[in-house]
Amino acid sequence: MNKILTFVAAVAIALPAVAQTATQAEVLDAARNANDYFMAKYADPTEPTNVKKIRPSSLWTRAVYYEGLMALYGIDPKNEYIDYTDRWAAFHKWTPRDGTSTRDADNQCCSQTYLDRFVMTGDSAMMRPTMENIRGQMAETKLGYWTWIDAIQMAMPVYAQMYKITGDKAYIDHAMDMYHWSRNECGGGLFNEADGLWWRDADYVPPYKEKDGKQCYWSRGNGWVLAALVRTMDQMKPRGKVYKELKKDFTAMCDALAKCQREDGFWNVSLVSPATYGGKETSGTALFLYGISWGLRKGYLKESQFRPVADKAWKAIATEALHRDGFLGYVQGTGKDPSAGQPVTYDKVSDFEDFGVGCFLLGATEYYKLLGDD
Repeated sequence: MNKILTFVAAVAIALPAVAQTATQAEVLDAARNANDYFMAKYADPTEPTNVKKIRPSSLWTRAVYYEGLMALYGIDPKNEYIDYTDRWAAFHKWTPRDGTSTRDADNQCCSQTYLDRFVMTGDSAMMRPTMENIRGQMAETKLGYWTWIDAIQMAMPVYAQMYKITGDKAYIDHAMDMYHWSRNECGGGLFNEADGLWWRDADYVPPYKEKDGKQCYWSRGNGWVLAALVRTMDQMKPRGKVYKELKKDFTAMCDALAKCQREDGFWNVSLVSPATYGGKETSGTALFLYGISWGLRKGYLKESQFRPVADKAWKAIATEALHRDGFLGYVQGTGKDPSAGQPVTYDKVSDFEDFGVGCFLLGATEYYKLLGDD
């Protein structure tokens, strides 16, 4: 009798957790809500941004938004998404910001969407400027372009896309050479294998510490790397040497991130130093949701350990950050470390709204797919 009562009690305890799991319809509604808000507010995708100064709408913040929009289109194929994207891309002549001679990874980020559209259409005009840009960079001997970890997300997937499109292994080989430089050489190596996390750039490697003496691991910076690994591996065959190497870094990061998730489902702006810059933050959390949901779907992460991490992350964003009108709260503004854009609050409008929405759409769409696998 006691065993039966114990079993019934255990089931009763488990039921609320099951009931709180989102449905695919709820996740899609939330993604549409955030995207509709953005597209309505920024109805003209060709209009330049104006945050302290005028910048073209091909800059990295907007490019990240289009990464998310393309992901949303993959589960919600509406013509309005493609029309909005093509108006933006055609206006910029399917060319990296600052032209084909640029070597700045931020300027190359928009090419991820250009290449997505090339794959959909076969229109070489959508790919040609990116190919010229990337091949020009490959022809140089310099590898040390990615001096900050954000750059890995901005540019590495472009090389992987070109590899998949052309079958030319030189693209991914060059990307890996640059990745190795950032990982192992820049500032003595930006990836701390012992912790499974990345320092943002050479300014933050030891002996730099937060005020409480802990390491400075920036949430969104690590989110950029995790997203880059996913987006690069997605273009490759799993049995290859490069894929296996990136997968190893990916799983190490996921293990580390699971350990520092907040009880409420968010991650702190400073991952392991909440006393310095703690608090809820949406963009990093969304990128971690994106990566962990992908890893669960691939079977690379243990369901028992990581599914609660993904479920908590989604619930946190959907119930505590997303406003009824689609505005996203708790998005840290642009910067390079946990101190930037503080304070991060529910109602504060980030200096750029676009990249936060892009991160959210990436996380939402991958979590939607995860729910479909149940």
